[in-house]
Amino acid sequence: MSSAAAIYKVEDVLLVSIQDDITDTDIIELQDALAERISSSGVRGVVVDIGALEIVDTFVGRILAQLSGIARLLAAETYIVGMRPAVAMTLVELGMDLNESRTALTLDHALRQIRSSRKL
Repeated sequence: MSSAAAIYKVEDVLLVSIQDDITDTDIIELQDALAERISSSGVRGVVVDIGALEIVDTFVGRILAQLSGIARLLAAETYIVGMRPAVAMTLVELGMDLNESRTALTLDHALRQIRSSRKL
């Protein structure tokens, strides 16, 4: 996988960091790598950090939705963190719906939510 995206394991959660210079090819590779890592590690949470993205297009929005869908099918809860206001407005204007994801302001907030949902 390129340096435009990275997957790190933090406790029992996968942290996906997406950089601003990510290409369509990088995103497809990320999708494949994330599915494999969720499956092989058995994590129950995925946090996608998009703080580096200044803008998004329909392809990136669709991939975010697909990453969340893949994680859900593999029994992992997904949070998107670091969303800039301009990115949120663009996603709404594009009609993108991230039903499979939750959002959190920070990584700490997302990790707290994932931990608390496991206690239920």
